[in-house]
Amino acid sequence: MLGSEILSILLMYIKAFTVGGAICVIAQIIINLTSLTSGKILVFFMLAGVVLTALGLYQPLVDFAGAGATVPISGFGYLLANGAIKGAEKGLFYAVTGSLSAASAGVTAAVVFSFIMSLLFHSKTKRS
Repeated sequence: MLGSEILSILLMYIKAFTVGGAICVIAQIIINLTSLTSGKILVFFMLAGVVLTALGLYQPLVDFAGAGATVPISGFGYLLANGAIKGAEKGLFYAVTGSLSAASAGVTAAVVFSFIMSLLFHSKTKRS
């Protein structure tokens, strides 16, 4: 019984690492082969997550890989699109606010923890 649970967990990690790594490999190839800035690539991947969610293609990836698909920036697009889709079931106003409420916990945590880290650590300028 314990061996099968460990094998199941190991398989879950392998799937997450493989899918998340594949997303990162695609990003690295784009960085190496184009002159796009990091910001443009981030927006591209976020919008890709939105479009793939709207087409119903990202949910199977999330079901298969879990955090391997939701942790990269394309997962943020998935989160926004999912919130908007679920909100649209209630009405037009909720279609706009659904994505905001879906992402609010993660964004709030990022802001709060960033503030705490800024109090604990002091940045320094890079010396030439």
